[in-house]
Amino acid sequence: MFRVADRLGLATQPMSVVECGGCRLLRLSPWPEPGEVRRNYPPEFWLTGEAHSRIEEQYRRFRLRDQVHFVKSALRRAMVAGPVLEVASRGGWFLSQIATRARPVVALDFDISSASVSWHSKRVPGVCGTLAHAPFAPRSFAAVAMFQVIEHLFDPAAHLEAARELLRPGGRLIVQVPNASCWQFLLFGERWSGLDAPRHLIHYRAHDLEILLDRCGFEVERTKYFSLADNPSGLAASLAPGLDPETRRLVAQVTGTPESERIRLVKDLLHHGLTLAALPFTILEAACHAGSTVMMEARMKD
Repeated sequence: MFRVADRLGLATQPMSVVECGGCRLLRLSPWPEPGEVRRNYPPEFWLTGEAHSRIEEQYRRFRLRDQVHFVKSALRRAMVAGPVLEVASRGGWFLSQIATRARPVVALDFDISSASVSWHSKRVPGVCGTLAHAPFAPRSFAAVAMFQVIEHLFDPAAHLEAARELLRPGGRLIVQVPNASCWQFLLFGERWSGLDAPRHLIHYRAHDLEILLDRCGFEVERTKYFSLADNPSGLAASLAPGLDPETRRLVAQVTGTPESERIRLVKDLLHHGLTLAALPFTILEAACHAGSTVMMEARMKD
């Protein structure tokens, strides 16, 4: 379909996004070799940086409200006791808002530093490992949440099947991915922030995700096309990638040239203003089932 560039400048080989002539699934081509994968991820890729103030912490919690509400609603519908597992917790921000005495939480992280930060920053118990080889007993969890994870995986089916084995009867799987059938992708093409080559290997449309879940033994209960944490900021990142705080943080790690406090503040304010301006458009596209992310609640088939 088109050539793509690495926003972090880590990839050394040319990359393309291609579409299967049969099923129309979109994917990166060529895929990185397994031994090259780690080089495409900066050391703190799976971490969300620490809040610099109480206001910033409240802002981050506000952005996660719709994801928290979606999962809490799924748990109420399931009426299953037990803990919640999040895969790739990125510092424990989401799980810290789910946790109660009656509803314990656990983070499963690919990176040991992320698991450590989840515990020390948010007091969220963390385990380092992969879902396909998770050190948990079968039927341990009431819910498994995977936000922006499976698009990174070489074998997403193996991880979803592992999630199914970890769920208690009636438990819920919550999966969120960038939506390749969104209006933003149509508008920006290879400049859409949701591509994130070479880290995103597969680019799912909503029906692609439904097919994958069905083949892994799940039935979709509910679909949502809006995420306050991702859709408006994703549009802002496509319009002005140089202002995106996450990209800037990771680029500073790669290049070893951190921003000054004044530059960081100015760019953050500009990005937040652009994100706020993008909100009406992202609400409209989500209402038309064309939001830049798709989040699904699924249960195991009978």
